[in-house]
Amino acid sequence: MKSEIRHDWSIGEVEQLLNLPFNDLLYQAQSVHRQHFDPNQVQVSTLLSIKTGACPEDCGYCSQSARNSTDLEPERLLPVDEVLESAAAAKEQGATRFCMGAAWRNPTDTNLQKVVDMVRAVKDMGMETCLTLGMLTAEQAQKLKDAGLDYYNHNLDTSPEFYGEVITTRTYEDRLETLDHVRKAGLNVCSGGILGMGESRRDRASMLCQLSNLPSHPESVPINLLVQVEGTPLFGVEALDLLEFVRTIAAARIMMPKSHVRLSAGRTEMSDETQALCFLAGANSLFYGERLLTTDNPETDRDKQLFERLGLSMEQHVETEKPPQGRACHRV
Repeated sequence: MKSEIRHDWSIGEVEQLLNLPFNDLLYQAQSVHRQHFDPNQVQVSTLLSIKTGACPEDCGYCSQSARNSTDLEPERLLPVDEVLESAAAAKEQGATRFCMGAAWRNPTDTNLQKVVDMVRAVKDMGMETCLTLGMLTAEQAQKLKDAGLDYYNHNLDTSPEFYGEVITTRTYEDRLETLDHVRKAGLNVCSGGILGMGESRRDRASMLCQLSNLPSHPESVPINLLVQVEGTPLFGVEALDLLEFVRTIAAARIMMPKSHVRLSAGRTEMSDETQALCFLAGANSLFYGERLLTTDNPETDRDKQLFERLGLSMEQHVETEKPPQGRACHRV
């Protein structure tokens, strides 16, 4: 099938995709993937928590929320030299992008300046940079752009319909507004969601609809599998069928043909065979390194062995192309 850049997907259309026979869905996704990417290359990023815990938000999945009873010890913002040490180690292991995350609702201007210094220092190392700091104002987004930031991550997490079951301290519109600020500042957008929080297939369809019907498709779309953390409200929720996870990856690839679709949190719960199916479904990016903020991730040696078994190589820096403006999501 020939891929088409669309911004007018309806939830019903996405449900039809997700309902396809598994083999048909993967065939479509792999066909689209090969039109825009080398099917045997994977973009590799590393994620570091630069400020951990004590977040005032009430996200039901998060170990860093001050409202959740987890064993996590809050930590202050890391000094620049520690961040650079981690970035150098990530580069040595083959990562091309270094992502930094801080557990804030939104950064203060003082804290933002400290992060700006980190961005500039990592850029000087020859790596792409990405941040996730919570909500941003238009002025803050522009300041990060001026500092040389490449990507800003701000996930939608789930569908608008299910969102209130997970988070009450920040609205869906707040998230969309930050993405708007980021896009208008000229930064690459990194936005995706979390699967396995108790949402329905229709919710997953709705989330993908929201992402694909943004004015331009996110350059990077992280798809996370819920990592259940004891002490959070979502601990003990029924685990998602991993074939459903693969289906969602495939639908994301078909709907956002030129985006990098990233395997993010939850890979420790996946077998090598499940991850191989995700690559077949169009995933072509992953987080690399033993920690993702506060949760475990496969060791780099294991990932290298998997890449070797599958004949995959690590992608070098690739310039992305911004698709045309589109329309809002249709509801059916």
